[in-house]
Amino acid sequence: MPEKPQYLNKLLQDYRQGHISRKELEGSIFNHIRKDPRRLSISWWTEEAYDDFISWFYPRMSRAVDRYKECGSNFDAYITTMIRLSAKEYGIRKKEHRIIEKTWWDAKAEEMAVYEPEEPEYLEEEPKLHRVSNPRQVLMLLLKAYHYLSESHVARLAPAVGLTKEELSSIIDRLRRLRLQRDEAVRNLKERIHAQFYRCLAFEKRMIHAPPYSIHRLKMKKCLETARKRLLSMRKRLASMRTEASNEQIAQVLGVKKGTVDSNLHAVKQRNQTENQ
Repeated sequence: MPEKPQYLNKLLQDYRQGHISRKELEGSIFNHIRKDPRRLSISWWTEEAYDDFISWFYPRMSRAVDRYKECGSNFDAYITTMIRLSAKEYGIRKKEHRIIEKTWWDAKAEEMAVYEPEEPEYLEEEPKLHRVSNPRQVLMLLLKAYHYLSESHVARLAPAVGLTKEELSSIIDRLRRLRLQRDEAVRNLKERIHAQFYRCLAFEKRMIHAPPYSIHRLKMKKCLETARKRLLSMRKRLASMRTEASNEQIAQVLGVKKGTVDSNLHAVKQRNQTENQ
């Protein structure tokens, strides 16, 4: 049977008089507002969606009991008003969550369309590399781009520079240990830039979907401007960070002087510029 009007007022009185416990009070309120959502003017939700909202609202309901003071509206009207206002906020949060999620998936779909080749080509057998004329220079170039070398690359390139796979792998591993801290910093910054880019997209979409000239739209616009400035700052910081091995680090793992590495790489650069002219 439906509860009588002012049912929540009676529950509160029973609690204050010690007839029921706090847990019984909150449980009774929860069951009361769950039974008939139509009286709260939020009947457009499905039963499942309404249950999700009530579960989300429960912690607020517990705090609302502590904040209630008998001045103005009674407890029944107080809880009803709290539910209606919270339902509006919950609806806005769910809508923005859907906007953010759709923005993320749309951006991922664009990335996949850009980076994934339409007709991937697979080589049945990778071409063999012959020994180069100046293996020391090539080895230094390889170490400059060590973070791009996989095990298969190392196996193919080692004979070309006059080393075994194990010897070249050992040199690269020593270089990676030297670069570990900086590489971790670069990797973390790249991940943060990626996340910040999606955050900018989300703020932009939330701003577009907000009512024109509303406070929420102005807030999202300000958040978007701040997020874009931060993204630009992070990109500048990444551009200033050295992502390849330094000549000094290469010299250290090869056991030679830094000047030797400098002169060899300079000779490669000069020869490349000459060939391209």
